[in-house]
This record gives sequence, C-alpha cells and structure tokens, in this order.
Amino acid sequence: MPNSIDDPGPEEDDNPISEFFMRPIKTYVLRAGRMSEGEKRSYADLHQVWCIPFEHKTLNFTEIFGNTNPVTIEIGFGMGHATAEIAEKNPEMNYIGIEVHKPGVGRLLGEIKRRQLKNLFIIEHDALESLEVMVPDSSIEAFHIFFPDPWPKKKHHKRRLLHRPRTDLLSQKLASEGYLYFVTDWQEYAEDALVELSQTPGLHNRYESFSPPQEWRPRTKFEQKGLDAGHSIYELIFERDEI
Repeated sequence: MPNSIDDPGPEEDDNPISEFFMRPIKTYVLRAGRMSEGEKRSYADLHQVWCIPFEHKTLNFTEIFGNTNPVTIEIGFGMGHATAEIAEKNPEMNYIGIEVHKPGVGRLLGEIKRRQLKNLFIIEHDALESLEVMVPDSSIEAFHIFFPDPWPKKKHHKRRLLHRPRTDLLSQKLASEGYLYFVTDWQEYAEDALVELSQTPGLHNRYESFSPPQEWRPRTKFEQKGLDAGHSIYELIFERDEI
C-alpha cells in the first residue's frame, strides 16, 4: 500500500548536486500520520515484542520464529489487514512485514495480539536497506508487494520499488523457485513492472504476461477504493530460477 504519491519537491528529485553525490533515492515519502489511541497503546505495549530492530547484522530466522518454516516478506503493508489475515490462515509459514508508517505498525501489532499470531514479525525501517543489510541471500520464500506507491509522474519513476536495480536485490534474496507477487491498480506501473521484472536476472514470469487473480489474497481497503473508482487490478507473479 502506498505511503504517499505527493511530489517530494524539486530539492530532492531535480537537484543535480544530489544526483552527483549519489544520494539514495527513497521509494516512499514518510507521512506523519495520526495514530488512534488503540494504535498508540499497541505500539507502546507490543513494539518490543513483535518488532525486529534494524541492525547491521544478518537475521537468523530460526531463532526469530523458533522453527525452520519458509519466510515470506511483505514490503509496505499499510495498515496490515491483509498481512494479518494471510498469516492467520497459513500458520505453517513465517511472515515479516516491513513498513515505515507508524500508525500502520501500531494497527498490525494490535492485530497480532488479537489474533494471537506467532508467525508474524515487523521491521519498522526502510525495506531496501533492511533487505540489503539484514536478510541472507537466497533465503526468502516469497515477496508480497501489494499496491506500492505508483509514483505516477515520469520524473519520479526512478523511485518505484519495482525498478532495476532494486528488482535485482529482490531476486538475490529469493530462495530457489521462490516467488515475487506484485499487485497494483495503476496500469502504467503494472506495464513498467512487467518490463523491469522480465529484465531482472534470475527471474522468470509464471505466466505469459499478467497473472490471473489469486483468490487467496484478501482484498484491501485501498484496493476497494481503486475498484470503486473504476480502476482495474493488475497482478504479476515472477519466480526465482532454480539455483
């Protein structure tokens, strides 16, 4: 789910000095966001229990989850409704949700407690940095990327999550025959992502083009807004080549 599609301003995207020093380009804009009282309580009470701190060390998934079940990472889970539902329906799988939006983290923490989930943890940090620093290569069963920021302006396309070389990093972290599942209601982004993923080493499309709808994926509120606005939903599933 997108954090924002606001224009970040010329000082970050159009400044040649910034480009010269190779300043990392963020794929999101951090919103302040108002937290409900329940989200505040959940964040304060549960953050230390279910949030994995960002550190410059490699994660040991067996130690985190207490088992060797496959791990799925969802990047940008928004308010976490679909995340919690998928984790609850698949107790034999482990899940990590990565999100920078504090109210969404608070909301998902509350869902983890309410549903008594043991197979879902959160990283509240930049997803790409977390993957690069903390996640071992060839260790992830799946990436779920549902309705990321489409960055509709052409000058901002370089900020899109599914853009090379970022997709190279995702491929690098996938286990043999693992998959990346991407969903958007933005047609131009879907077409662009199809090209970018098709050109990513180590990945191949499970289908000839776009994927048919995956019935197991819960519909999100953001998705429903897109449908209500008359948008079509586009889905892609790319798999890691056998290693």
